[in-house]
Amino acid sequence: MLYSTLLLFTFVIALSFPSKWTFLSSHQGAQWGVMGASTHETPATTTCATNDPGTAHDQRATTFLPSTLTDPPIKSIIAPGLCQFSDEFTKVPLLEKFIVSPTSFVLRFGLPDSNRALGLSTCACLLASVKIEGEDEIIVRPYTPISTNAMIGSFDLLVKAYPDGKMSSYMTSLTPSTSEMSVSFKHISFNVKIQYPFGSPKFIGMIAGGTGITPMIQAIHAAIGEDHSNEGNGGTSLPKVSLLFGSRTFDDILGKEMLDAWLQSHRDRLSVTHVLSNEAEDSIAMLSDEEDSNIERGFIRRELIEKAFPSPDNGSDVKIFVCGPPAMYEALCGPRDSEEVTGILGEMGYTSEQVYKF
Repeated sequence: MLYSTLLLFTFVIALSFPSKWTFLSSHQGAQWGVMGASTHETPATTTCATNDPGTAHDQRATTFLPSTLTDPPIKSIIAPGLCQFSDEFTKVPLLEKFIVSPTSFVLRFGLPDSNRALGLSTCACLLASVKIEGEDEIIVRPYTPISTNAMIGSFDLLVKAYPDGKMSSYMTSLTPSTSEMSVSFKHISFNVKIQYPFGSPKFIGMIAGGTGITPMIQAIHAAIGEDHSNEGNGGTSLPKVSLLFGSRTFDDILGKEMLDAWLQSHRDRLSVTHVLSNEAEDSIAMLSDEEDSNIERGFIRRELIEKAFPSPDNGSDVKIFVCGPPAMYEALCGPRDSEEVTGILGEMGYTSEQVYKF
């Protein structure tokens, strides 16, 4: 009898504490786990993972994505100059780490004032800084939050861990802790990009590659989201948005669950085409049937741009945003630090007044 009771007790404990990362399915519907305690997620689905003395170190996984990948688009506009981070680096804690895919994570950081929003204008980014043991120099990289100013006390970064990326590998290896400050952030005027309402165009075309999706997420929130700010629409018309998003494979698409949900709820204002460079042709055929034909193979090219965007003859009614790796800039619009528009967009007739390079 005692032996049976012990077996039952062991079985219950095993069910109560699943493995740290739980992969539920491949391709469609793949969802991963979360480390950390949340005030923005359903309490019953979150866990605690801290280094605080005297706190139990529990790294259980859940199947829930962070609110920033499940919420509808939210317009929460704040003017430049009101960000909590100044031009001096400030250390903040990593509160939560959501494992979105084998190589991508949503990192939720705390703020200096936990009672206020980040206060970042749209569009704008932050500079993150870390000192890695064994490295001589401090590493600094720009990151655009995917959360909006509707989130109080924290902000979310969507980060892909690249094998040769020192910063991304370091940040995604961190364990959430309310007491350990491992990453510093600052915000300078150079980080303020094109601002909403973006010149009030009737159409915004977006071309993104990899983590270049993050400023596009920020812009889409403002362009089609429900208004949670005091700015309103300022009498401007609401634009239509078309996104061409380049990724290596289907599983590599960052924020796909969110983009899919937004497509369903805002189909009259938003279109998305995923362009996969390394996906097998037979997979593309299958995915095109299952994903409502918004999957293309190869690279973002003139044919896809002509299909998705209006002609440059529409002048100021058209804006095109570009963000991605250097090779994407070179092929599509010319170097990021050059105002001149060359490449495919230049050949098509788009001008520097129409194309904005993030």
